[in-house]
Amino acid sequence: MPKIFPSSRKMEFKGSSWHESCFVCQHCRQPLGTKPLITKDNENYCVPCYEKQFAHHCYSCKKIITSGGVTYHDQPWHKECFLCAGCKIQLSGQRFISKDEHPYCEDCFGKLYAKKCAACRRPITALGSAKFVSFEERQWHEECFNCAKCCVPLADLGFLTQGNDVICHKCSSAT
Repeated sequence: MPKIFPSSRKMEFKGSSWHESCFVCQHCRQPLGTKPLITKDNENYCVPCYEKQFAHHCYSCKKIITSGGVTYHDQPWHKECFLCAGCKIQLSGQRFISKDEHPYCEDCFGKLYAKKCAACRRPITALGSAKFVSFEERQWHEECFNCAKCCVPLADLGFLTQGNDVICHKCSSAT
């Protein structure tokens, strides 16, 4: 590198010195002078070039993500852009369920897609009670799978059907 003589203008940055004409953006080669700059891998970039080259753009709004953000399906999102596909509430920081590559809050997923418990009619989702019982096209939360007559829990017992009801062996023999 040629010497910087006292009569020439020099730029100093992070303990190094450059000729003014050599202190340029690594990408567009425009002089950086006193403009804001970003250093990456010991190379200096003007802010617009750095953003074009390296910054993540939100999958939803396409604007640059300057800090934070979330990743969903390997795509970056602003926290405020990551919304439930149903009700549009912000999902960042809360549990959600993915369906057909769209995120849903638990309420919307339950209303739109989840199977309903045959006893309480509430949705059965992976975010709620993870354990459930399935029998002949019907599903129950584990805690709702009880004998229709005496209400004893049937999840770990044998059971019989009587019409649409499930009953324990004790109640079936009392009939």
